[in-house]
Amino acid sequence: MERAWVHQGDGWAETEPDGLLALLAAPEPPAAWVHVDSLGQLADAARQAGVPESVVLRAVADHGPAAPGDPRRPQLRRLPGGGRYLVSPTLAYDGSTRDVTTGVWAALVVDDVTITAEEGPGELLADVLDHLGEGDHLPQDRGSHVFAAVLMALVRRAGDVESGVGEAVADVEQLVFTPRAEDPAEVVYDLKREIAEARRALVPLLSAFPDLVAEQEDAQRETRTMRWLRRLDSVLTKVDGHLDAHDALLGDMLSVHLSRVSVRQNEDMRKISAWAAIIAVPTLIAGVYGMNFDHMPELHWLLGYPLSIVLMGAAAGLLFRLFKRSGWL
Repeated sequence: MERAWVHQGDGWAETEPDGLLALLAAPEPPAAWVHVDSLGQLADAARQAGVPESVVLRAVADHGPAAPGDPRRPQLRRLPGGGRYLVSPTLAYDGSTRDVTTGVWAALVVDDVTITAEEGPGELLADVLDHLGEGDHLPQDRGSHVFAAVLMALVRRAGDVESGVGEAVADVEQLVFTPRAEDPAEVVYDLKREIAEARRALVPLLSAFPDLVAEQEDAQRETRTMRWLRRLDSVLTKVDGHLDAHDALLGDMLSVHLSRVSVRQNEDMRKISAWAAIIAVPTLIAGVYGMNFDHMPELHWLLGYPLSIVLMGAAAGLLFRLFKRSGWL
């Protein structure tokens, strides 16, 4: 499904996609935004919006439907005439399953026309629309409004995911120090894997923001655009740092859990060894008197049997007391 918006005097308003080309052909065309549901439709939507074919081929055809984590494909590409093409993963977190899921968002900006596409479970479109309604935080250039709103939505979503992961880490910390049926090691490994997926998704944004800031610095003027770019870059860096801290904390939890397992195993081995020693003494005495020899001590003595029983019990009791005092039992 294709949706379109145009910038009017008081903000962005949705319009029919079929009539967008006529609006863009006016003497003073408005800033326009077209959104499609898949990266495969991005090139056609750009052509219908009047984006030059050379720009479409250079941006979308070479770098469109690719996996965003592919290192062979740049995530932020500058286009002729000051255009930009960005492909970035989107993040989403499910607190009930502790799963981090990723999608793909692409944005092509040429002059005052922005073409975007989204795939996967991120559902970032609603967040972008919310940020467009907050006009005070957008740059002066209306053609950059959507691109700025996309960056803000991506950073906010990354912060939400980091917050959810932080809560999950706190829950896992309680699990590690509380005896439960669930294996803490498996939970820790699963959460570390989700954190690794989230950090991989942040790589394109972390590499894109320095280029965007440098682009504004090349203009040698301190604009509102530069200020919010620096702010978003700082927030995203902090989010990545927090995820790294969560990962390190999970590593420490795993080490503590494994140490506790080792201690419990040592305690179990000491108890087994102590009981084996206690049982060995009566077994030894019984084994000696079970030999079929004619001449054995106290063999025909009336008190020989009860004496041997008392000796076995006394030896076992003495060993039990000694092991108990030493902490083995």
